[in-house]
Amino acid sequence: MAERLVIIGAGMAAGRLVERLCVDHAGAYEITLFNAEPRGTYNRIMLSPVLSGEKTYAEIVTHDDAWYAAHGVTCRFGEKVTGIDTDAKTVTGENGTVAYDRLVIATGSAPFIIPLPGSDLSGVIAYRDLEDTDMMIQAAANPGARAVVIGGGLLGLEAAAGLAARGMEVTVVHLMGHLMERQLDEAAGFLLRKALIDRGIKVICGANSHEILGHDGRVCALVLEDGRKLPCDLLVMAVGIRPNTGVAKDAGIAVARGIPVNDQMQTATPDVYALGECVEHNGALFGLVAPLYDQAEVLATHLTGGQAAFAPKEVSTKLKVTGCDLFSAGDFAGGEGREDITLRDPEGGNYKRLVLENSRLVGAVMYGDTADSSWFYGLIRSGADVSNMREQLLFGPSHEGAIPLEPYGGRCSLTG
Repeated sequence: MAERLVIIGAGMAAGRLVERLCVDHAGAYEITLFNAEPRGTYNRIMLSPVLSGEKTYAEIVTHDDAWYAAHGVTCRFGEKVTGIDTDAKTVTGENGTVAYDRLVIATGSAPFIIPLPGSDLSGVIAYRDLEDTDMMIQAAANPGARAVVIGGGLLGLEAAAGLAARGMEVTVVHLMGHLMERQLDEAAGFLLRKALIDRGIKVICGANSHEILGHDGRVCALVLEDGRKLPCDLLVMAVGIRPNTGVAKDAGIAVARGIPVNDQMQTATPDVYALGECVEHNGALFGLVAPLYDQAEVLATHLTGGQAAFAPKEVSTKLKVTGCDLFSAGDFAGGEGREDITLRDPEGGNYKRLVLENSRLVGAVMYGDTADSSWFYGLIRSGADVSNMREQLLFGPSHEGAIPLEPYGGRCSLTG
């Protein structure tokens, strides 16, 4: 008789886990899948093209109700889990209780809302799921509507570009000195800011938000710390996420910043696992899809008797904004023993910076021409010795005929 596996959450990590179990190990488990959202699994990272109008929701669905039904999964969609009893080994939802032999908590994360005065006004939202996306699309349908996006990171800029594509007047407010400071250095951030301004998006960096003003219960402006007032009909916060650990904590399962797991995704509680953005592994949290898929692969292997261990790898970042091509991977911070190789082409809107350490590529930032991003990413992940290709390294395989750089020590700069 198949063991009973209950999974709380139907996000991308859970969807990948169920797919591996159902397709590669059919019949190994009797699976019950809870999801607070009233739907199956969709590609959340593709919400930005849905917002901009480049894709529809149907195009980003990965596992719908019909797929799960065809693979024998009992779906309890639109039902929140209200409790876990780890002694009785049961999960209780709004519509009843189900027993488990093994439990996977994949509750994801929640967007952080800055506790500003007025943050509870109508029209103040986060950008996290399909409901948020629908609200933004509806707001953009109003002629002359204005939006302010707090947060100049990956998600905030995708939100801003999507709203602008739908005709809204958009202003981005960012606390730090340049956009996407976690993924880009200052030079690449400058080019990105210029590209956004060129398409009509206002960008304010180095600005702190002070207060949200409202009229008749709805947002009407954001006030900055320096007194500037930014009128808006919609205010989107994209300032980070926090793991959803509440249901685990209430059940007595150990939590810290996230739900701590070992290399097999096991929590400290027997037969209870955690997966995805709710997880904390060796002190690290995860918000990009690549490590979440790796976690799902490891857990699927473990649950079916195989040997596997989760080991985080270098991840890369790409911005999903049409016309703004950028790539970032690895560690691009300068320091002793590190060497920068840089190409600057302001006229062409291209910038490329490679960071080397001990004859290995450890970081890369590219804006404009990102044709070789996968190749550079492979070098970073493999840790390959690049000594024998150093003179041509900056140009990558797509520019074999290019004139190689002189092997200067320190920083090289080409200005076109």
